[in-house]
Amino acid sequence: MTRSPADVLGAIPLFQNLGDEESAALVALFRERAYARGAMIVSQGAPGDAMFVIAEGQVKVAVFSEDGREVILSVLGAGGFFGEMALLDDEPRSAHVIAMTDATLLQLRREDFRARLRSSPNLAVALLRELSRRLRRADDTITNMALLDVNGRIAQLLLQLAREEDGVRITRKLTHATIAQMVGASRETVSRTMKTLADRGIISVNRREILLLDPDRLRDGSPRD
Repeated sequence: MTRSPADVLGAIPLFQNLGDEESAALVALFRERAYARGAMIVSQGAPGDAMFVIAEGQVKVAVFSEDGREVILSVLGAGGFFGEMALLDDEPRSAHVIAMTDATLLQLRREDFRARLRSSPNLAVALLRELSRRLRRADDTITNMALLDVNGRIAQLLLQLAREEDGVRITRKLTHATIAQMVGASRETVSRTMKTLADRGIISVNRREILLLDPDRLRDGSPRD
């Protein structure tokens, strides 16, 4: 891993409001784990006893329908994290998490977190704030799936992913098939919509990133001229 655990954790909003002593004590609890591309990191329904922070690489959070269809709930890159609910409850994992690339993760076990939580109320507040943020995002996703057409769902997904970075770019590697699984559409429909957005100067796509050239038009749901 090229970045130290302290650097990785220090860049995550969940841990940014902790004091130096609190941060150092928390960093010492994380353990580095390496996963190869395609590896199942956690399985839906399995016991959950740890959260993970992504130091390097990319993962997808997904569920499978009864007929085997994969639905991608989110794609997370360096600085992202998952499994935080396992720190608070004793429920099984709610989704699969699969490595999309070779990945280096930092693992925090539940018992270590709970022991630290007793002396760090700031950590408790930060975690509750993050859980609230994720619940709001889940509500937005449900609303979008119910009320928006495919073009609108794609637009909202691009805006959401960009907000998680600098507001105008998406550096996570997303194939059209992956986007299709995230918005409940066919790959062909996603390809057609992405091409229309690019042709009309709303987005720009290259090997490294998707750049939102005109977020306002994307936000308005109006890729038309």
